[in-house]
Amino acid sequence: QVQLVESGGGLVQAGGSLRLSCTASASGRTFSSYAMGWFRQAPGKERDFVAAISWSGRITLYADSLKGRFTISRDNAKNTVYLQMNRLKPEDTAVYYCAVDFGSILTRRVMEYDYWGQGTQVTVSS
Repeated sequence: QVQLVESGGGLVQAGGSLRLSCTASASGRTFSSYAMGWFRQAPGKERDFVAAISWSGRITLYADSLKGRFTISRDNAKNTVYLQMNRLKPEDTAVYYCAVDFGSILTRRVMEYDYWGQGTQVTVSS
């Protein structure tokens, strides 16, 4: 069974920062072999791509609108992927999800990801 557990969400004022973490576990799988991604979903909206990172951490992909404010990284020794979010805006308010792509293709497409965490709420007040 695959488990992805996000943490680090919360309430922050506009202009502030948060760092989200996602720790992965599964019997028989080594997460350092797989691409990982972050997505977010605001109430009444579709789930949107935020960022993705290759298995090695050397290649990253971002939503164009978030480049320069958000940074994805990973620590394979800890089976953990991070999302550093800076200069947060009220429109960043959403539930943030991490996901794993066992096909290891760095992609923005929701359907390419195989397992998802339960999400962590990020609320940015103005």
